Amino acid sequence: MIRLASRLKLRPARAPEIRGRHPGLGLWSMLAIAGFSLAGEPPLGLPPVPVPASNPLSDAKVELGAKLFNEKRFSSTGLVSCSTCHAPDKAFTDSPLQVSAGVHNQDGTRNAPTLANAAYFKRLFWDGRSPDLEDQSRHPLVNPVEMGLRNYDPVLQLVRSDPDYVRMFRDAFAKEPAAVGMTEVKQAIASFERTLVFGDSPFDRWYFGGEQGAMSESAQRGFKVFLEDGRCVSCHTIEEQFALFTDNRFHNIGVGINRIRGELLRLTPELLRAKARGINVDKAVLSDEDTAELGRFALSERFDDLGAFKTPSLRNVAVTPPYMHDGSLGTLRAVVDHYNNGGVTDPTDQVSDYLSGGIRPLHLSEQQIVDLIAFMEALTSPQFAALAPGGSP
Repeated sequence: MIRLASRLKLRPARAPEIRGRHPGLGLWSMLAIAGFSLAGEPPLGLPPVPVPASNPLSDAKVELGAKLFNEKRFSSTGLVSCSTCHAPDKAFTDSPLQVSAGVHNQDGTRNAPTLANAAYFKRLFWDGRSPDLEDQSRHPLVNPVEMGLRNYDPVLQLVRSDPDYVRMFRDAFAKEPAAVGMTEVKQAIASFERTLVFGDSPFDRWYFGGEQGAMSESAQRGFKVFLEDGRCVSCHTIEEQFALFTDNRFHNIGVGINRIRGELLRLTPELLRAKARGINVDKAVLSDEDTAELGRFALSERFDDLGAFKTPSLRNVAVTPPYMHDGSLGTLRAVVDHYNNGGVTDPTDQVSDYLSGGIRPLHLSEQQIVDLIAFMEALTSPQFAALAPGGSP
């Protein structure tokens, strides 16, 4: 059961300490640093950042990871970096693109999810195929429709020979060039991504901080819809002292699966046979539109995971359109309408046979819809307020 917090100002325990402003790293790093409290305390509304014991945070790792995150020489064309699809001035997405484009302007099949607050996710990618940020960071490098490298050799050649990288890896890991491997590269990128922490939204100041005027009356009514008639909180969860707005689970909400409804009897055994032959699932889901719609099933091989995708956090959702794993819904209004229709975008569409339990028509009124959208707009952190409709959340 969700426990609703009191309106007292609640502060979580302190997170690992990071000092230093990393001068010269540009807007994308400055935004990251602004998001993470350098004094060690997470922003209002968020818990301490979970950090694995095998990869403790340090100034040197974060600075190195920021440079690696923006390194275009890690792509086969020299034109694509992590920040290409996760741009800080777009709340770490590539909004308004429906799906991301990689080397040679190849379109993938997935909308780039924000990396803001990804430190709290229990699985990465829409289908959860990576268990942590360290593992996630390696996949785009060698995906043919993302950064397009054949293997990791060019990455290692660069970081072992470039004087700046030699110095930075020595500072971060106390290792000389020949000893630097992909483990250190992944750990540095993940360390930087763990600083992309953004809370302190109008909702946080109203709900956790007790500032009655921090959120509009419409948004306050929308919060009531969120908890009650909209039933949004069932998956976009709120805890007593913080709110991640995700259950970190996978659900079929009726997006994408209908397009391949008539092909499921062919696609599912084909994928299982291909996996038995050693197919690279990471490449398959980004290069084949039909395989992409199978969702979590491509990893779990469980039929109740057909068309199921990870619940995204709603934090900063107003500034990260379009929505859903395929970017098929362009506005928050379209998203609310989809749920209000009971899991179909067009009310005349047939509901998916694999729709997650509990999804049914909501019968929200027009005023409730307007208020619910106002509430979601109030989840925008101050670092991204300028991206919100009208320039403020």
